[in-house]
Amino acid sequence: MAVSEAFMVNQLSLQEQDEAVFPDAEQLITEDDTPVDNFASEKQQRLLTSALFSSLKDHQPFIAAANVGIYHTFPGTAIVPDVFVSFGVAVPKDWWEKQNRCYLVWKFGKPPEIAIEVVSNKVGKELTDKLAIYERMRVSYYAVYDPNRQLGDAPLRLFELQGMQYREMPEPWMEQVSLGLMLWEGDFEGSPNTWLRWQDGEGNLLLTGDEQAEQERDRAAQAQADLERERERADRLAAYLRSQGIDPDQLPQ
Repeated sequence: MAVSEAFMVNQLSLQEQDEAVFPDAEQLITEDDTPVDNFASEKQQRLLTSALFSSLKDHQPFIAAANVGIYHTFPGTAIVPDVFVSFGVAVPKDWWEKQNRCYLVWKFGKPPEIAIEVVSNKVGKELTDKLAIYERMRVSYYAVYDPNRQLGDAPLRLFELQGMQYREMPEPWMEQVSLGLMLWEGDFEGSPNTWLRWQDGEGNLLLTGDEQAEQERDRAAQAQADLERERERADRLAAYLRSQGIDPDQLPQ
């Protein structure tokens, strides 16, 4: 996916050798050290990003980040989604370098595929200004999670870029990236609540690392319980055979 034509024409120039000249990252504000979120939003963001890294670790490279700025024009200010996901790219190893501290669309060569905003008040402009920015940026999918229904009756709204505009989707399934979103009632890190979660094409949750480990422990415990039952059954059978005058250790092969 490419950055918009307007951006390419207006913001990038070519040298005589046809090499792109990119904006100087030293002129960008990549962090301002200002706390911007609450406990509930932080936990929700971490649930979304951690589940992707745990469940898609064997797939193509990707970036899933929370509260990291995205620059799509220069000069201009960054937009900071609660969560964004970009496939086919990876965070540079030298991520402390100024040009690698946030997501520069012209550096990665594409906008993210998914942006998610979690509504915590009525001033965030998630369905107006932010929607327009992600639309211009050419983000394929934009989700607005409104757990307290401050912007309307729907707690979850998903938009897909169709042509030049977003269209709201009747179902929260993102065909281009084979991921879905769902509302899940459950306990995350000791907090029972309604959470926004990822799901696969069969409706299965994408599990966090802790959930996968717990699932493995449950499977191991079940296997051990099954083994114990088989041993008890074998012991009962041996006792019965002895009561009938049959040595269970001398049974024919």
